[in-house]
Amino acid sequence: MSSRSAEAQRLSDLALLRRVRDRIDREYQKPLDVEALARGVNISAGHLSRQFKLAYGESPYGYLMTRRIERAMALLRRGDLSVTEVCFEVGCSSLGTFSTRFTELVGVPPSVYRREQAAATAGMAPCVAKRVTRPIRNREAQVTEPQLA
Repeated sequence: MSSRSAEAQRLSDLALLRRVRDRIDREYQKPLDVEALARGVNISAGHLSRQFKLAYGESPYGYLMTRRIERAMALLRRGDLSVTEVCFEVGCSSLGTFSTRFTELVGVPPSVYRREQAAATAGMAPCVAKRVTRPIRNREAQVTEPQLA
């Protein structure tokens, strides 16, 4: 394969991956799985997973959960929905999985985040609040150990 055709294939693959990422961004509330995402761009689920991770540094499922957690953070800061309501609003079907993933990415459970962060962004422009409260991607949140005297 010539370098020109290899480059053309790489660009074509990136365009497909962007379509998948854009679909996740638009449809994060819907039940999405890697097989359905792969079918949507006519490639295998395994190939999609490998290429997505190479391009974006995380699996399609990890990216989907990050999107859901970002939206959940905004809803929890608003304070008018319970943690369970937020869980289902962002497309998660298991409160336990949602709470575990939320805690991994944010560093505190959703109930604690809701209680402590509701007032933290009061008066802040929504675009600024989203930026400063973005969950940690590609690694778990650092949990500080309590200091013993």
